[in-house]
Amino acid sequence: MDATSLAAAFTEAYRRAPEGVWHAPGRINLIGEHTDYNDGFVLPFALARGVTVAAARRDDGVLEMRSLQVADAGVSVALDGAGPKTIDGWTEPRRWAAYPFGVAALLRELGTGGASLLFDSDLPQGAGLSSSAALECATALALCELYGIDADRAGLARVAQRAENEYVGMPCGIMDQSASLLCTAGHALMLDCRSGLSAQVPLDLPGKDLTLLVVNTNARHTLTDGDYGRRRAECERAAALLDVPALRDVTDLAAALDRLPDPVLRRRVQHVVTENHRVEAVVGLLRAGAETELGALLTASHLSLRDQYEISWPEADLTVEAALRAGARGGRMVGGGFGGSVIVLAAADRAGAVQDAIVAAYRERGLTEPDFLDAVPSPGARRCVN
Repeated sequence: MDATSLAAAFTEAYRRAPEGVWHAPGRINLIGEHTDYNDGFVLPFALARGVTVAAARRDDGVLEMRSLQVADAGVSVALDGAGPKTIDGWTEPRRWAAYPFGVAALLRELGTGGASLLFDSDLPQGAGLSSSAALECATALALCELYGIDADRAGLARVAQRAENEYVGMPCGIMDQSASLLCTAGHALMLDCRSGLSAQVPLDLPGKDLTLLVVNTNARHTLTDGDYGRRRAECERAAALLDVPALRDVTDLAAALDRLPDPVLRRRVQHVVTENHRVEAVVGLLRAGAETELGALLTASHLSLRDQYEISWPEADLTVEAALRAGARGGRMVGGGFGGSVIVLAAADRAGAVQDAIVAAYRERGLTEPDFLDAVPSPGARRCVN
């Protein structure tokens, strides 16, 4: 639904016009997976798809939330005295509302208040494209602009991350929220997750006769079931044993691996350290105009995520293998893992054949066919309608 139609739907739902409509995009991470919460480097870009919200202020301190993707009457909750325990006992289909509620509760510290919100999304949920961060960031931008709060976007990303950590129970890093708020069209975002410093890196693959396919494997992932948290805890334990603040600070990989008796921790450290190096290498290639050389680094990232970090899944491995057999330059799983999406880099004149080969491989295995999405580096969160 476009912004004008969403505004009309808001008027029908709440019996008054919205004060504005805002959009926050999902993201694809070109490279740099599970490095963000290790204080490392990431290189995401924003998608054209995302979450859109129509919103208006309320003077009663109540946050009322409705979504066109959830067939119920919505969720209303008082913000005065609200905290993480407010959502104790919330179950499906209300759990989605924990994301915007957490943002709204935290923004009270900056002077925002109640609001009526109506959300729409064209991001597939569970596809690893950061629909949750888009939901948080659309809420944050809308509330701040409604209440005249001049908050910098990097700061809003921290608020959104904190909401997901404290209110949803997902110990995510800062990448997804930063991508949704800070990315610009035609660029990837080189983000140092420790300092918060970022730089826009030009990303024009079509200009080099390349196509980046986003493949939704339709194996839905859920990151609050413990696997993601266990990986983060393993990294923190390894950093403590190595006496460094975070795995980003490991400079001598061989020496670090020799100091770790646990083979699982050795694998986790090897992935994080080498993935940070891959991010820096990809940035170097992009700045040098050598986009055609990206493929090997993408595939190396996938193999590391599969074998060292152990978060890939059968459909992701099948997608990468089928794409490479069909002549793709490289590919890897993206997102938190255990389901979601894959990116595949191919020459523009081979993209159709690669896509057909992936579909054929799924059919041969009797799997639900994957979906293919556009991967155009797009603008970050913004106001659509006044």
